[in-house]
Amino acid sequence: MLRRSCDLAIAGLGLLTLAPLIGLILLLIWLQDGRTPLYVAPRIGQYGRIFGMVKIRTMVARADRSSIYSTAAGDRRVTPLGRLIRRFKLDEVTQLWNVLKGEMGLVGPRPPVALDVALYSPSERELLEFCPGLTDLASIVFADEGDILRGSLDPDLDYMQRIRPWKSQISLLYARRRTLATDMRVLGLTALANVRRGAALEHAARLLEAMGAPAGLAAVARRRGELLPVPPPGCEFPITAADLRFVRQQHAVA
Repeated sequence: MLRRSCDLAIAGLGLLTLAPLIGLILLLIWLQDGRTPLYVAPRIGQYGRIFGMVKIRTMVARADRSSIYSTAAGDRRVTPLGRLIRRFKLDEVTQLWNVLKGEMGLVGPRPPVALDVALYSPSERELLEFCPGLTDLASIVFADEGDILRGSLDPDLDYMQRIRPWKSQISLLYARRRTLATDMRVLGLTALANVRRGAALEHAARLLEAMGAPAGLAAVARRRGELLPVPPPGCEFPITAADLRFVRQQHAVA
């Protein structure tokens, strides 16, 4: 109850404070191509409920029809203005509306797309028991997701093999052991990551260690080594191209 009250207060104040900036950004996007500056992205929320996550559009119109969900740095679907907006994470601020509606919280696992959920391991499905959020430790650690995927021939597969398993491990650990105090700390680290990413990563790793994270997971949070393909939590093998192809075909049929 206290966490929800904090979410409402901060989200409401945030929208009021940022309204002039949001309005300016929306106007610039509309002037760019005459298309709607907002994009309502279908996401899977708590207990598997589908909701529309409100984002500021940073891609060309109808970019979602490409059926590619992961965005690599240099993705041609992202507009020049969109790159600037993404650099400062401004495309996410409209999700404060989702927080006000109760579909999201300020801190929690990021809401996945249906393709992700279709490939969730039984362990990962526990993430659907928690209210999704604007940010969490995994979002801080992998804020450079686009750079990791730069030049990938299949960004979705690389994401499933090299990023999602680690994000899921971090999100599961945090969601199970979070407190209101750690949530406030994560919000502070999210802001810090925009100006001092190295310091934010170190603090994120220390928070994970305090929560009992294994050394390997804390090392990933510090992002000092290469990210290799690993299995999702609770699985023996990484997701394969065949797994992803099957799920894509099922979504295409649906």
